[in-house]
Amino acid sequence: MSNNSAFLLLCSIGGLAIFSSTIAKNPVLPILTQQLGANPATIGAIAATSTLTGILASFPAGLLSDYWGRKPLLMFAGVVFCSAPLAYLLVFNPWQLALVRGYHGLATAILSPVAMAYVTDLAPTHKGERLGWYSSFTLAGRALAPVVGGLFLTVSTWQSVYVVCGIVGILTLVGMKLLPQTKTKRNRKIRQINSTLPAIRRILSHRMILITSLVEAAQFLAFGAVETFLPLYALSIGIDKAAVGLIFASQVGIKVLARPFMGRMSDRYGPKRQIVVGLLLTSVAMWLFCQTQSVVLLLLISAVFGLGIAISSSATSAFVAELAPIDSRGTALGIMSAIMDVGQASGPVLLGFLLMHTSYQIGFTVVGGLLLASSVFFALAATET
Repeated sequence: MSNNSAFLLLCSIGGLAIFSSTIAKNPVLPILTQQLGANPATIGAIAATSTLTGILASFPAGLLSDYWGRKPLLMFAGVVFCSAPLAYLLVFNPWQLALVRGYHGLATAILSPVAMAYVTDLAPTHKGERLGWYSSFTLAGRALAPVVGGLFLTVSTWQSVYVVCGIVGILTLVGMKLLPQTKTKRNRKIRQINSTLPAIRRILSHRMILITSLVEAAQFLAFGAVETFLPLYALSIGIDKAAVGLIFASQVGIKVLARPFMGRMSDRYGPKRQIVVGLLLTSVAMWLFCQTQSVVLLLLISAVFGLGIAISSSATSAFVAELAPIDSRGTALGIMSAIMDVGQASGPVLLGFLLMHTSYQIGFTVVGGLLLASSVFFALAATET
């Protein structure tokens, strides 16, 4: 199989996998959790378990993919994508559901860094553009899943959603089976386990890899905060639920369209300036969200917010892959994914705490200020290298 064919297959697999994981939680998961008798605090905790798995598993997954090769890790994730939907059908209380969510989160925790490392293996050049295309496929799966899930909930039961989830999981595993093994797989006699710790130390001591990962985490902190609290702000100012959906659709749509183009720009002009521009755009949009009560303006601001994420995140992964040694790309991207998950999980917590003591305007402004500080921090660090 040629590199181009393998890349197109990998993009399709990524789209199917993220569709499968997203339809399992949006919008069916809160409904199922409530039917099992969970209170709001428990619903939030169950929703967070998959993110916790991502924090814990992304780094080991990336590391093991450097040692064993990408395909075995992807195949393991595919088995989880297939088996987790069946487990949802067997739960009888909220904490069983939490365990299933944690198990299902293992699939995406493995997929994220290993698939990105696989993309960079297939792309000696144009890493940013290739990563952008891959991200667009996964975003398309993420955008389509709630629509399909909502349709099945309307015409059938919640169990039917997980049947669809399982079928797509099977297709994902079949696609992973068809992928060729990349050249990163090496004889274990050549790379003994005692060479792993030095590789980890090299990544953790690489200043720009860590700084890039931290600013990515800051941006996804803002994303997590917006995803959780922008709908509540919109409803509080009288915007109806359908319009709230459109506000988020504009954000997802611009990311799907912009990421491949922005990845190409990163390849052509370099990632550093692009990361700063993306952070600044996201910071400005974060501040603007709560300065208006107009649906049209919120649609535009949400699109700018999505564009900022597309500009920055299409460059960060490619930059980290470029900075890392070839035999440690999976490790570097795994560390980046784990740090990013910490940021995304922290966003709702931080903004929720702020909103307990202040207004939406001040809370969103504080998070926007954090992004502004991150952009300045990265710009200063980048000029020194």
